[in-house]
Amino acid sequence: MLQQVMTAPGVIEFHEVAIPEIERNQVLVKIMRIGICGSDIHVFHGEHPYTKYPITQGHEVSGEIVKVGADVTELKTGQKVTIEPQVFCGKCHPCTHGKYHVCDELKVMGFQTTGTASEYFAVDASKIDLLPENMSFDEGAMIEPLAVAVHAAKRYPGIKGARVCVLGCGPIGILVAQACKALGAAQVMATDISDYRLQLAKQVGVDYTINTKTADFGKAMIDCFGPEKADVIYDCAGNDVTMDQAIQNCRKGGNIILVAVFAGQAHIDLAKLNDSEVNLNTSFMYRHEDYQDALHLMNEGKIQLKPLMSKHFAFKDYLVAYEYIDANREQTMKVLITMQD
Repeated sequence: MLQQVMTAPGVIEFHEVAIPEIERNQVLVKIMRIGICGSDIHVFHGEHPYTKYPITQGHEVSGEIVKVGADVTELKTGQKVTIEPQVFCGKCHPCTHGKYHVCDELKVMGFQTTGTASEYFAVDASKIDLLPENMSFDEGAMIEPLAVAVHAAKRYPGIKGARVCVLGCGPIGILVAQACKALGAAQVMATDISDYRLQLAKQVGVDYTINTKTADFGKAMIDCFGPEKADVIYDCAGNDVTMDQAIQNCRKGGNIILVAVFAGQAHIDLAKLNDSEVNLNTSFMYRHEDYQDALHLMNEGKIQLKPLMSKHFAFKDYLVAYEYIDANREQTMKVLITMQD
């Protein structure tokens, strides 16, 4: 089979390797679609601090089971699936306290261990989630980023009936906005400096969209929600500007959840954060229940993924896909690699 290998930043090769043999507790998945995310782009540019080369990428994925291990009883060939890409130890304090997604020894497929960017992939059955028969492989490959968004939305326990502000309308930001609405948020306001991205957010049901290049963020929040402002602010942009907007304009005793990954050292006003007793929380990846909730919300028709799909590229055009993303940053949301038809 063919396997993608990034041998150095910006260098992608395809190697002929043997189709993997599966162990008794594993299944063999024929890979159908792979999504490219922001972290993959960081690897492409040599800017991911926790990835070494060579590496086979791929962690947003859908496929079909073609072989089942002898001890696997709940799965069968022909089923459409996605894969949870976390590899964790199961022994450390986070793992033994329900937080395996922040395992002390966490490895993520495509970053610290082999990813799914090959024609076939062997994986433990415990990491498989079944996709509904009516779900496309394109949508199946986007369950992973949707699980990120669902996990983030649930980090605010009072999300039902809440007034929500989402900073940043990249793929994760728009999915967080949708997840909040799907989980019962009363109103969602989203900000960005791109009219194109704000239009997409509006298209998928965001109540208020604000371009902070031309509008004052603090005034806009009061205009949308009144003097009590938002109940919770999600930073899905991850820079000093957006975090400062959140801290300076969050109501006293309010809530900020950092979803985005900062590229470097943050410089934020901790004095203001402390003076207002703002609750600053974080969100990282997901757990199995977030995948299940993501699939449930999709089944209920509460999430729209298709508007976020920007372009498809063939497997051997992986490098072309990255070049396209670099040349079309503002208007590119989710690029998908088509492995099989």
